[in-house]
Amino acid sequence: MSAGPVADPSPVTPERLQIGLLAFDDMLLLDLVGPWEVFSSVPWAQVHLVAPRAGPVRAAKGLRIEPTSTYADCPPLDVVCVPGGPGVAALMEDESTLAFLRRQAGGARVVSAVCTGSLVLGAAGLLRGRRATCHWLSLPLVAAFGATPVNDRVVEDGPLITGGGVTAGIDFGLHVVARLWGQAVAERVQLGLEYAPAPPFDSGSPLRAPPARVDEVQQASAAMQAAREAVVARAAARLI
Repeated sequence: MSAGPVADPSPVTPERLQIGLLAFDDMLLLDLVGPWEVFSSVPWAQVHLVAPRAGPVRAAKGLRIEPTSTYADCPPLDVVCVPGGPGVAALMEDESTLAFLRRQAGGARVVSAVCTGSLVLGAAGLLRGRRATCHWLSLPLVAAFGATPVNDRVVEDGPLITGGGVTAGIDFGLHVVARLWGQAVAERVQLGLEYAPAPPFDSGSPLRAPPARVDEVQQASAAMQAAREAVVARAAARLI
């Protein structure tokens, strides 16, 4: 069961902010739900699940999510975030999505992504000249959009904050909360969620996993990566 919103012991009411997470077909659910759980634990955050159009979206492994807003009716956002997943290939070439991100980024305090959602920001022209991270399999691809790839869990460069692959979304969310409302609020959220990672194996990074496991994951993902590289090349060419 999820923890409720953190209490506010401060005599001063913190600023209320609008946060939008894109929801789209074939997204990785944890890319969305990790940050959503963190942001929704802050009582001064109004969190929107924003989809291209009305109606449920189907995550990559089958679960369906009911968005709360569409591109057309989403309010101006203080934070805009793009999750990742197989569905980013379509988003990188969807002009309505790219236009929505450019429009929201113009007034947002934080422009952000988790996992391969960084590639969608790149296709919208929002990575150029910035440092950014992504899922390790696709990290080199951010360079095609004029960004400097950084192999860190969370990378901040001005208004741009990007998180690494999938589970990094929780770290990313806490980082954003700390930036917007302070470390004490982020720590209370972390404690309420009992977020104290202790994985049973130290194989969650290609830098520490056995080489055989890295090879296996790369081979299993080879076809998807080749297709993604082709989409990135087309998207990057349109920005020139």
